[in-house]
Amino acid sequence: MTTKLTSISDVRRFFHNNKEPVYFISATNFNLLGIGDWVGNFRHINYINCFDDKQKNVFVPKEKFPRDFESIEDINNYLLEHKEVIDYIRSRGEQGVAAFLMFDEHTEEICEQLGLRVAFPPAKLRSRMDNKIETVRIGNKVGVPSVPNVLAKVDSYQHLLEISKELGTHDLVIQSAFGDSGHTTFFVSNEDEYYRYAEEIEAEEEVKIMKRINCRGSAIEACATRCGTVVGPLMTELVGFKTLTPYKGGWCGNEMFAGAFTQEVRDKAQEYTNKFGEALREEGYRGYFELDFLIDMDTNEVYLGELNPRVTGASSLTNVAAFAHSDVPLFLFHLLEFSGQDFDIDIQAVNDRWAHPDSIDSWSQLVIKHTDESVDLLTQAPESGVWRMAADGSIAYDHYDSHPHAAESEQEAFFMRISGVGDFRYEGADLGILITRGRLMDDDFQLNERAKAWIDGIRGQFAGQSVQDPVVEQVAVNHAVGGGNFKIL
Repeated sequence: MTTKLTSISDVRRFFHNNKEPVYFISATNFNLLGIGDWVGNFRHINYINCFDDKQKNVFVPKEKFPRDFESIEDINNYLLEHKEVIDYIRSRGEQGVAAFLMFDEHTEEICEQLGLRVAFPPAKLRSRMDNKIETVRIGNKVGVPSVPNVLAKVDSYQHLLEISKELGTHDLVIQSAFGDSGHTTFFVSNEDEYYRYAEEIEAEEEVKIMKRINCRGSAIEACATRCGTVVGPLMTELVGFKTLTPYKGGWCGNEMFAGAFTQEVRDKAQEYTNKFGEALREEGYRGYFELDFLIDMDTNEVYLGELNPRVTGASSLTNVAAFAHSDVPLFLFHLLEFSGQDFDIDIQAVNDRWAHPDSIDSWSQLVIKHTDESVDLLTQAPESGVWRMAADGSIAYDHYDSHPHAAESEQEAFFMRISGVGDFRYEGADLGILITRGRLMDDDFQLNERAKAWIDGIRGQFAGQSVQDPVVEQVAVNHAVGGGNFKIL
């Protein structure tokens, strides 16, 4: 224990001198790219070898045993019970800190056996906070409104119409309590559309039934600390683009730039995030979280979408932007909260600096999935690192690097490969993530020409050999990471 930390420079020094091993354990290291530059003794333990063993602070076990993963928690538990991982952790000391994208009670048990302290609130509490129905109720309690909705169990289409009558429309969006929005958000405007999803909707004890609005998706990340809630900038979300994802309503990237929304909208989102952060602390939750907001383009109203009580896919941008580097990345506030170190930081001053337009440089990212229904075995895949686009829109590999900052201009992009040679490519499989400076959508929230060229260019770097046997095909998809239809990022 050192003297109370009272300034950002204290926080920087504290983590720079950190000796206790800190691990981010996940399928990939995408969510916390670059954090190792800030935290001494920081290591990633991953299932997927995105950097072909070139990245020194990433450990990937060499022996893999075929297994049908059903969730990201399954992957993390598999890693923590893997002999190579156990040997690696023990070789670096008897104790340490573990952070995850997702974990469950079993993860907590394994961590205790390994002498690892989990740097998140208990899994049981996180699970309750992750419930979309619970999110609506917490928001209502502290004055953070959701899109006009009804929370109820649905038995049939007629029942749906009856209980949602107060919304004044049959054009509805239905969400289940848990799950990736790309898989568990259903757009229903007539009986035929309802029957397409009826089995999943009626299996739920309670769903959120919303009036469909003309909205833009947005995301904001924050951290609930004992000194207040640190709030990042409001980012746009890329949702449901068919060239990126097969899932209607599925997240497929973000943009961060100073003028993403009007000042009024940004102020409202920051106010709501602060309120929600304080509400989470009252519920016993602390640390990193992300809120999705839906911006009604007809009324400019800001509505709460959903809560992700964890680091997310947007963390890769939140933690690399100018405001993060002028102070410290948001994730360091999270680690600080769970460090046991005493601190008293002026959070309002941090929030004021981060909200200033000069603090927000422009970054974008694309999450590129396989969108065809075909299944094949990859025989060629692009390397992770920096790629360069020529004037004619063609792309070529430039050099290896593991940090998005290595892309120095809008003609360059950092690409992190997820699916590699020898992996199966199937509908919904994550091929990789592209991060670049500048915008990838226009003012109408449509992909711009540069984005389309990057998507075509990266897809063109993959080649596969088709799988003819349907039995082999099914087994392949079951064994593939994410083949259980869950989000690994």
